[in-house]
Amino acid sequence: MSNTITIRVPKPLATWLQEKSARTGISQGQIVREQLERVRRGDKKTKNFMRLAGAIRTGARDLSMRKGFAKS
Repeated sequence: MSNTITIRVPKPLATWLQEKSARTGISQGQIVREQLERVRRGDKKTKNFMRLAGAIRTGARDLSMRKGFAKS
């Protein structure tokens, strides 16, 4: 791994990161990498899901066309 970034985090986040690192024995850098990877995977899943939005063409185009639905 050869890419390095420097970020500034608010005091509460820095404290959380230090405590989590001490509690789990995992380095702060590893915790940050794992969280970034989770976000990256989550974004990909969201994009794949949204690609399908509106793609289903079966069923009633308007719910008011369903049997038993009374228009007021």
